[in-house]
Amino acid sequence: MKPIQVAEGIYWVGAIDWNIRDFHGYSTKEGTTYNAFLIMDDKITLIDTVKKEFADELISKISQIVDPKKIDYVISNHTEMDHSGGLARVMHRIGEDKPLYCSKMGHKNLPQHYNPKWNYQIVEDGGELSLGKRTLTFMETRMVHWPDSMFTYAIEDKILFASDGFGQHYASMERFDDEIGDEIMVHAKKYFANILLLYTAHILKVFEKVQNLSLEMKIICPDHGIIWRKDPMKIVNAYVEWCQQKPKRKALVVYDTMWHSTEIMAEAIVDALHQEGVTAVPMHLRRWHRSDIITEVLDAGAIIVGSPTLNNGLFPTIADFLTYLKGLKPKNKIGAAFGSYGWSGEAPKFVNQELEAMKFQVIDAPLKIKYVPDAEGIEACQELARKIAKALPGE
Repeated sequence: MKPIQVAEGIYWVGAIDWNIRDFHGYSTKEGTTYNAFLIMDDKITLIDTVKKEFADELISKISQIVDPKKIDYVISNHTEMDHSGGLARVMHRIGEDKPLYCSKMGHKNLPQHYNPKWNYQIVEDGGELSLGKRTLTFMETRMVHWPDSMFTYAIEDKILFASDGFGQHYASMERFDDEIGDEIMVHAKKYFANILLLYTAHILKVFEKVQNLSLEMKIICPDHGIIWRKDPMKIVNAYVEWCQQKPKRKALVVYDTMWHSTEIMAEAIVDALHQEGVTAVPMHLRRWHRSDIITEVLDAGAIIVGSPTLNNGLFPTIADFLTYLKGLKPKNKIGAAFGSYGWSGEAPKFVNQELEAMKFQVIDAPLKIKYVPDAEGIEACQELARKIAKALPGE
């Protein structure tokens, strides 16, 4: 595959990973890309690299534009190995004395992964680097989503190199938003919900910094997925909305089941929610991947979790989901617990405890039904649904 021009003198030289299907427990059914960018100026500059396995592909693309030995500067916006993994190959090829620019925290991280004797150059927040015809400025974006993260902004081109901001895990031959339909926003939402949700306060501070600097963004180049050139503010505005986590009149009924009894309860809750005008989505945890559920969690008003009791505790898939959810610290949620049991019945109580620990507004005591729900049990499920519907916005 050839390098692709992003703007005059700026090229995408990254790699497409068609085969990856899991990224730290996040499902990547559409693969991903590792985006790197080459700037041709008086000082030829490479921004970020790729995952180690794709380093030769990166070098090959660069070689179609210029002899890699002529690269003057390398910029590392983020230490994580899907972006820095190609550094050793690149530095060996271009010369290990070439300046490698990174944030202060990046300088703490990179020598622990790679050669500590490289020519590291620490950039300050707001610092600038002249390449000749254009100037780059650097913006620290700590915890978006690592402590070392930073953005690089090409002032004259009005292009933001956004590291892990505004990305998507999405592999395609197309490189730009105007070449793909609106479905790309679904992938961007999934990326935000699973990777950046925990850091919404930090993201909003970054946006405040961008506003204060009056930075115009004609193009946004993330390190994963497509490049935003048609309407870059579309993804910026989406991030602002997602950061606010405003709940909709929407409920997720997340459950697993052993002999269908907890599933019967889930179906009764979903049906009753629909009757109350709530968008209710049943999510069987052995049919839905946790990361796809989290995408829906982003704007859901209620998370209702059903677990059968197994060995006096939570069903394993439920325990896994609650652990994953808890780490992302979603806000503004209503919660409830339910489940069937045979003789001990602890699972719904444990679900409630987890929801309370996440600071959900827990509706009612945990609902548990012994063995198979009868008519009275179904009515109890429906009553729980009505209480949830009443507590949701838009009542």
